[in-house]
Amino acid sequence: MNPAYDEVLGEKCYPSVREAPGPIDIVDVFRKPDEVMAVAEDAIAAGAGCLWLQLGVIAPEAAQRAADAGLKVVMNRCTEVEHMALGRQG
Repeated sequence: MNPAYDEVLGEKCYPSVREAPGPIDIVDVFRKPDEVMAVAEDAIAAGAGCLWLQLGVIAPEAAQRAADAGLKVVMNRCTEVEHMALGRQG
């Protein structure tokens, strides 16, 4: 999702998670904490499997809302750091 662009690196962008074709495994959030609830609601509506809030993105209410709706939730962690810790690259 990137509402500012139609395409990035050859990949189509969508204005919101709700408009992206599914299934959606992970909604990876790089937003200010006060913007996360709307993204969480979109992730729930889209039937995403996980709401991942990157380092510094701490939004407990949005995380709880997503968890209550059945999404797995990760907060204040970086996907790249986690992959590296597991010995995986890219």
